[in-house]
Parts: sequence; structure tokens; C-alpha cells
Amino acid sequence: METLSFKPQNVCSREMIIDHENGIIIHARFVGGCAGNLQGIARLIEGMPVERVITLLSNIRCPGSRTGNTSCPDQLAQGLKSLLK
Repeated sequence: METLSFKPQNVCSREMIIDHENGIIIHARFVGGCAGNLQGIARLIEGMPVERVITLLSNIRCPGSRTGNTSCPDQLAQGLKSLLK
């Protein structure tokens, strides 16, 4: 199992930590942000393929983000794209 840790941009969450193996998300943790929503997202994506999570969460926007053009789910998708390279 490997761990991806990254700092999302322009959202309330300060860090996203994703444990993954063979293209599957094993566990997700978030530092900061809307705790209940992010715990829900973590439970929903565990066991899912990375590519599927990217497809589902990309381009979700939150008016509470600093720019209004991203969200915690979108930032998670952007961070996960680094695993595809």
C-alpha cells in the first residue's frame, strides 16, 4: 500500500491523505474542511478505482471556495490525477 498526501488549493481542507493500492483507494483522510461531508466522501470512495473517483468528482464547484471554481471533491480529483502519471 502507498500513501499520497497533498495540500489542496483554494478550499477549506488543508491536507488530503489517500492510501491506495493497485489503483484502488483503500482509505482517505482529510485535515480541515467540512468534517461531516469529507468523512462521507471518504467512506464513499474507499474501495473505488482512482480513475472512477476522478471522473465522479472533477469539476464540482463550491461557492465557499476561495475562487468559486473548485471544491474539496474537485481538489481530491486533481490530487488523484498525479497517481495516473
